[in-house]
Amino acid sequence: MAISTSLYDFITDYLKKDTVSFHMPGHKGSKFYKRFGYHNFLERIMEFDISEIPGADNLFQAESIIRGVQEQYAMLYGCKRSYILINGSSAGNIAAVLASVNRGKQLLMARNSHKSVFNALTLGGIRPVYVHPEIVEEYGLSGAIPPSEIERLIIENPDVQAIMLTSPNYYGFCSDIKTIADIAHKYKKVLIVDEAHGAHLHFSNFLPPSAISSGADIVINSTHKTLGSFTQSAALHFNSELVDPYVLEDKLQCIQSTSPSYILMTSMEITAKILEQHGEILMKEWYDNLNMFYDRIQKIPGLRTTGKMEGIDWTKINLTMGELGFTGSELDKILIEDYNIYTELFTGDWLMALSGIGNNKEDYNWLADALEDISRKAISSGIKELKSKQKKAALTPPKQATMFEIPVEVKKVKLEDSEGMICGRSIIPYPPGIPLVCPGERIDADAITYIKALRELGERVIGISEFGEVIVGI
Repeated sequence: MAISTSLYDFITDYLKKDTVSFHMPGHKGSKFYKRFGYHNFLERIMEFDISEIPGADNLFQAESIIRGVQEQYAMLYGCKRSYILINGSSAGNIAAVLASVNRGKQLLMARNSHKSVFNALTLGGIRPVYVHPEIVEEYGLSGAIPPSEIERLIIENPDVQAIMLTSPNYYGFCSDIKTIADIAHKYKKVLIVDEAHGAHLHFSNFLPPSAISSGADIVINSTHKTLGSFTQSAALHFNSELVDPYVLEDKLQCIQSTSPSYILMTSMEITAKILEQHGEILMKEWYDNLNMFYDRIQKIPGLRTTGKMEGIDWTKINLTMGELGFTGSELDKILIEDYNIYTELFTGDWLMALSGIGNNKEDYNWLADALEDISRKAISSGIKELKSKQKKAALTPPKQATMFEIPVEVKKVKLEDSEGMICGRSIIPYPPGIPLVCPGERIDADAITYIKALRELGERVIGISEFGEVIVGI
């Protein structure tokens, strides 16, 4: 695809290609809405772009039609209240933390949390206590949060008021939310779960249980990531006896736009209606298609996946062809250029294809055909040595940095010259959007090596300028 300086031209050119989406959003295009009769919405989408005219209700004081959508979600997910989010799960994460933790107190949070949680710390004057996910040694990917660590850290840190975890994580690994919820409530702590990547779990009987059914107080879902609503739409589910819902609503009003998109909110309502009326058959189709796909690709020489192991949301298709010499970046490029398949992210030798409720059988077969073809060509050309061997050795996440005061006065320096300095702006590989080094943390040699290795492999890193500079304290 030619490089374009126009957003409109780029997307227009992209749409001319016969592509297959294994990336967000979950609806995968207009075919999902058309299947269930919502042609009018698609054809008149500009006319759906209204504001709070009489009768259109108000997101921040929902009393009629918007309230109806929120009640619909509360019923679907089996919780006390649900709130529409038009600034994504990021808004829900921030509001949930601010409503649950007082200024100067502590949040026990997973170190692999989304950057929005770190933003909440800054906005609320909240001190973090980090808990680290286990590493799944067989794959070298971040896994679940150990419940025993949650209890230990609560006991050691009496100022902790809430716990914030991401489950499932970007690779689909789910924590034992039921056990963690029991621990949290034993000590009267609020459990917030960033379930942005698991909005579909509540409707499945073949995946790990949802956080809301496992006893979490507040759960945030990105309905656009795997279900049918439009990008930037999400939902916050409330089921707590420990948090005042009116305080939460006030925080949502602080964080969200006062000009909510009626297009986004309508897509939320349509998604809820489709789930109510067709959810069971859609989940069965998803299950059958995934089973068929995994059965096919497990026979491909040189390909490995995390598969359908216990405790993983296997709608996230993690795969590697490292044995055939491909990095995740190289495999991603081949899939785009030779097969018109776009996936969600890559890291090291792994690539993640994100399936959604809108993918059909043809999509899965297209991806399986492509992987079979890549394997066949690689083997016939005699590729045996892992091309990324040296780079892969450098891709070991750095140890937890020491937290200092966030610097007020900052300057730019070259990444290679930043060792020992205090980070002034988050350095974030994106996706998945998990800060590698946070403001107030010292940048060490391991972090620099890791960041340079990511960039050499073609991964995007936010917080580094086009000249290779980072922001540090003076």
